[in-house]
Amino acid sequence: MDLPKFPTTVIGSWPRTIEVKRAMRDKRAGRISEEEFESIADQAVLQCLKWQEEAGIDIVSDGEQRRDNFISFVADHLNNVQMLTVSELLDYVEDKASFEEILGTLDVPAFSMSNPAATGKISRRKPLALNDFLFLKKHTEKAIKVALPGPYLLTRAMWVEGLSKDAYPTKEDLAVDIIKVLREEIEDLIAAGVEFVQFDEPVLTELVFTQKNANRTFMCGALTAKADAEEEIEFALDLMNKITKDMLGRGTRIGVHVCRGNWSTQEEVLLKGPYYPLIPYFSKVNVDQLILEYATPRAGEIDAIREFGGKEIGFGIVNPRTETVETVEEILFRVEEARKYLPDGKIFLNPDCGFGTFAQRPMNSDKIAFEKLKTMSIAAKKLRESVLI
Repeated sequence: MDLPKFPTTVIGSWPRTIEVKRAMRDKRAGRISEEEFESIADQAVLQCLKWQEEAGIDIVSDGEQRRDNFISFVADHLNNVQMLTVSELLDYVEDKASFEEILGTLDVPAFSMSNPAATGKISRRKPLALNDFLFLKKHTEKAIKVALPGPYLLTRAMWVEGLSKDAYPTKEDLAVDIIKVLREEIEDLIAAGVEFVQFDEPVLTELVFTQKNANRTFMCGALTAKADAEEEIEFALDLMNKITKDMLGRGTRIGVHVCRGNWSTQEEVLLKGPYYPLIPYFSKVNVDQLILEYATPRAGEIDAIREFGGKEIGFGIVNPRTETVETVEEILFRVEEARKYLPDGKIFLNPDCGFGTFAQRPMNSDKIAFEKLKTMSIAAKKLRESVLI
């Protein structure tokens, strides 16, 4: 599908409706069937699509309306995966004192966030996102983006020693099956004609912007990271390149989204630092696009993008965590900075992150999210017009 210059897109998630959140609880409690939940979610997806289309977005998503959050939903789709709250993980980690210290750094109740844990050999029980894509495809002529948790994120989160060790002695053993699952999913999505697959790897920033057990984020999952950040970055790079091997150039754009956490509107509790330490990953990862946050000063200098191997940049240009809607002029100014380092054809515009990473803790209202996307689309239109002059 042909896209205009400076295409606009979303990261993936959108605030869930009250009806969807209630239906999630009812489904988990067995009060409604899977079919009843899907019917409620379908209506929410269509409303989410309407917001995006009216805002003028070029590449849309289903808003992740069927997902509890950006990662835990896999528990419903994979064999031998259990969904636990972060506080429940305390029963299974070896270093309980360190884990309790981590929980103390969070500004949200640990019982309110869920994490998938491997309890045996994993495999796909049903597709992770294929069916969601097929539903959305029936209702729009727009290009569609599907977001999936990345292989490093899943490996870090799902390997919980007290639950996983019998099936997978190490997280590296688990990673082998995670690669298999994600490659099966992306093969199905490419065959179905998806335009854009985005892998979320937010935990990469945790490697370079935190010290051991200090200011850890909600992405801690399990305490499986090695002390050597460079070693972990190499591991993460190897996983992603195994996922994308033979997948590029087949009509589906593949990208990696890296942010610094999106669980709080309090900027001071979120990770901060420039992308320079991740250049070894960004320059060598085999993807079409890097989807990055640049709407917040926490992201550091823009000039880092010139070291990323000439890939497309999904340029984070609006902050999903603020109620203030960016002006067109502010967006244009930031894009002009990016144009110093990349040609126009490689710059996409998107929010820094999703508007509803966690179903129970959206970063904004749908009305403000709509206004931010609308302003972003107006700015993109002005950019296109300026190129034609």
